[in-house]
Amino acid sequence: MAVRMNKIAIIGLSLLILLQGTNIHLKDLVELGQLIEHYQFHNEEYGDNFMVFVSKHYGELKASHNEKHQEEQKDHEKLPFQHQQAPCAQQLVFVLGTDSFMYSSAIIPRPSKGNFHYQMSYSLVWGDNPFQPPRNA
Repeated sequence: MAVRMNKIAIIGLSLLILLQGTNIHLKDLVELGQLIEHYQFHNEEYGDNFMVFVSKHYGELKASHNEKHQEEQKDHEKLPFQHQQAPCAQQLVFVLGTDSFMYSSAIIPRPSKGNFHYQMSYSLVWGDNPFQPPRNA
């Protein structure tokens, strides 16, 4: 019994991730009946096939179809996949400007050009090996 519940939960979560990734909401699945009903109306009234129907409601003919048939506006609002929503990835992106970091000369001194100097190390770590730290010429 527990194995079956695990499989059902895994399948459910997988479908949820798939549907959200393709921007399909539960509301859209519920409204599929409205889509079929409105397609049958277009097929009987205007003789549209499914591709022309999709183009009139979701494609390049949408603007002209909405202008010509204002009386169908309430039916068009009930169709699925009409929501305009930005992907989540764009909502999570933010940029920090350089002015958001505070520099204080008391805490962190600002480096200036020509402030570099080489101080000879007197420890035996460096020795006379060929791998020496850089020196001013």
